[in-house]
Amino acid sequence: MGSFKNSVFILVLHLLEGALSDSLIQLNNNGYEGIVIAIDPNVPEDETLIQHIKDMVTDASPYLFEATEKRFYFKNVAILIPENWKTKPEYVKPKLETYKNADVLVAEPNPTGNDGPYTEQMGGCGEKGDRIYLTPDFLAGNKLLQYGPQGRAFVHEWAHLRWGVFNEYNNDQKFYLSNRRKKPVICSAGITGETVIEKCQGGSCVTQPCKHDRKTGLYEEGCEFIPHKSQTEKASIMYSQSIDTVVKFCTEKNHNKEAPNQQNTKCNRRSTWEVIQDSEDFKTTTPMTTQPPKPTFSLLQIGQRIVCLVLDKSGSMTIGNRLKRLNQAGKLFLLQTVEQGSWVGMVTFDSAAYVQSELVQINSATERDTLTKSLPTTASGGTSICSGLQSAFTVIKKKYPTDGAEIVLLTDGEDNTISACFDEVKQSGAIIHTVALGPSAAQELEEMSKMTGGLQTYASDQVQNNGLMDAFAALSSGNKAVSQRSIQLESRGLTLQNSQWMNGTVTVDSTVGKDTLFLITWTTDLPQILLWDPSGNKQDGFVVDTNTKMAYLQIPDIAKIGIWKYSLQASSQTLTLTVTSRASSATLPPVTVTSKVNKDTGKFPSPMVVYVKIHQGTKPILRAKVTALIESVDGKTATLELLDNGAGADATKGDGIYSRYFTAYDTNGRYSVKVWALGGVNTASQTVSAQQNGAMYIPGWIENGEVKWNPPRPAINKDQGKQVCFSRTSSGGSFVATDVPKAPIPDLFPPCKITDLKAEIQGDELINLTWTAPGDDYDHGRADKYIIRISTNILELRDKFNESLQVNTTDLIPKEANSEEVFVFKPETITFTNGTDLFIAIQAVDKVSLKSEISNIAQVSLFIPPEIPPEKPSPSLPCPDININSTIPGIHILKIMWKWLGELQISLG
Repeated sequence: MGSFKNSVFILVLHLLEGALSDSLIQLNNNGYEGIVIAIDPNVPEDETLIQHIKDMVTDASPYLFEATEKRFYFKNVAILIPENWKTKPEYVKPKLETYKNADVLVAEPNPTGNDGPYTEQMGGCGEKGDRIYLTPDFLAGNKLLQYGPQGRAFVHEWAHLRWGVFNEYNNDQKFYLSNRRKKPVICSAGITGETVIEKCQGGSCVTQPCKHDRKTGLYEEGCEFIPHKSQTEKASIMYSQSIDTVVKFCTEKNHNKEAPNQQNTKCNRRSTWEVIQDSEDFKTTTPMTTQPPKPTFSLLQIGQRIVCLVLDKSGSMTIGNRLKRLNQAGKLFLLQTVEQGSWVGMVTFDSAAYVQSELVQINSATERDTLTKSLPTTASGGTSICSGLQSAFTVIKKKYPTDGAEIVLLTDGEDNTISACFDEVKQSGAIIHTVALGPSAAQELEEMSKMTGGLQTYASDQVQNNGLMDAFAALSSGNKAVSQRSIQLESRGLTLQNSQWMNGTVTVDSTVGKDTLFLITWTTDLPQILLWDPSGNKQDGFVVDTNTKMAYLQIPDIAKIGIWKYSLQASSQTLTLTVTSRASSATLPPVTVTSKVNKDTGKFPSPMVVYVKIHQGTKPILRAKVTALIESVDGKTATLELLDNGAGADATKGDGIYSRYFTAYDTNGRYSVKVWALGGVNTASQTVSAQQNGAMYIPGWIENGEVKWNPPRPAINKDQGKQVCFSRTSSGGSFVATDVPKAPIPDLFPPCKITDLKAEIQGDELINLTWTAPGDDYDHGRADKYIIRISTNILELRDKFNESLQVNTTDLIPKEANSEEVFVFKPETITFTNGTDLFIAIQAVDKVSLKSEISNIAQVSLFIPPEIPPEKPSPSLPCPDININSTIPGIHILKIMWKWLGELQISLG
């Protein structure tokens, strides 16, 4: 029996290896299936929006097909329609499609006017993105001049999402120096245009050639590269798909490797097509010999939530008060987490299954209280998970189809027959959320969640970590408007001795406060419970349940904004506190915290990455204090401080996504992830950053020799005043670790790659380098030393790093991980003269000589400003740095005049 069990587990782990993604997308015979495009519930009802989505995908498919050399096209797409829109006969109920696993979200712009399409990318080069964001105005075709046709822009975003490539433009640095020449950041270099600036005064604007900045050698601030509307160049889509002739991605042959853009920084100067060629999609397909069919669409409308609890009451549930803890967590779910209007049923199981409650619609507290009385109170017998699931299917089918219904499966035991019902589970169309309780829970649970798109969580027997409460608190609907979802504000636990106190605070911010619940549990005797609101008023009225060993207080109406204080006193027992709430208003988006890990399975010594996204609507929240608690199956914990600094595991600085590597494996098996996030610490500002991974906003076009400016891009307000003070807790689910050796665990983790190396000229010959320090183990600890190498040839430095010239770093002692490093040096053996381009890269080495990947390559160009001649008595005119070959009428004549006057001045001199 054990051999069979182990073989099944190995199969499950094999299936689960790879990136963790909620997406349902599959590549089938060159066609992408299972794409989910969801319309946000806050978007006003507009049937034409559905047609706009269809038109966009239909136009995008042949463009994608040709751009990928006849390899890929869009085969079928599901459009998820909000529950609050009118029902129609052609709208059917979704199966596994939810807002949680939507690949594209159509939502109102936030801030208003920011209609640019963009893609959220948590990972690095070659890693799939998370979601594409579009707005109704963009889909309606109202941004054609700025972003080009919607279908083309969608292909740009698809490349971000599916293949992990990045932009080939740079809004922060639009020009760079190369061999003393000023060049625009474009790809490919064959794209033509003019460098001009629009200057406005008193309501009138004039277009002028850009002036030369004598200090930097570049153009004056505000200078733009305006492309010609008529081009012949075919690449690149990741620069500007809006150019009519652009139908290809940049390849190794035509890629602009010097340009300071995200693609070069993150992908080691490789072209987008090279990255795409490395993808699994590319490796598993061959070009088609026929034209692909047009995409097909299914219209799915969200309906009422249907959920059935399937709860283990076998004999092992008596261990460690598991049954009691199940009752406590079950009551949290029934009293608070599940939304009003949902249908809820309940099944328990041991060796057989028992229906405790048929589906009941929750319309008031009465139904909630009734359901809590159905929770199991005794435990005995064996474990038959399939019996529980099959009984749940029967309960659901009495009222509704199982398609799209949810099942919450909790078990602490093994069941060697669970795989027997895998096919039935797949065919049901139900979403299975799994809660593995304790170290012996069936090892196939993760596969059950994976195959149905459900949430997978793990809770240990360490009561003070409050894992079971967190698992049930995370089970809010993925399809309801965010204003209806339960939000966890706090989750704490502590084992107390000798009348000790558990003291703390919970912040209720202005974005939450509705249906606020304080819930306390204990393991032995009722503790002393003290709670004060922000005004100092003591709160009474806790409902005490001595049988379940819990007490809770529901705050009426909207809880007071501010800091709530609590004090709990007990002896020789463990207490926990859980606080949940909902949005205070349907019109004010609440601050939300969502967390996840990058993979289902961590295969030692491959690190895991923990991601936490903190947003208010679509606005990222910056400078929050974010901490993750990782708990192994043995109950050991590791704490990580997550960062949004654009270094180490964090892909992009200032995008509201906080990340960190996890390397502190201590055993094989399940690990749970829990996150705390605090906002307003040290009066940090809440800021909104421009989205960095999206189609380029074209400032204008040159048509028939005339610059036609587009409206200025909406300004991004980067300072919203003081950040809203908030506290949140979030479950990041669970993962499984494999191949972890027995202690002592060897050091096989190198320093992480440096991704933010920057270089500047200091004086005439010195080079100033800055970067974020890596650690001894990825982004933890302190590296032992740095290797810095330089070259005047960018490809030689990239491809032959070990043969390139090494800089003396004897005095460079690495700092602690995530500190800012600064190093100044003078190139000794390279002739560094005016116009020299120098490329620099770094490698970190740890104490056991493990080396990081080569850093991003930084570039400097030595520019020595020309001496300013002494003033002469004769009048002189400034001569801007201009392109005599300009095709723009007026500007061309002006340039000839500048040249003539300059020559006249020289002859007169």
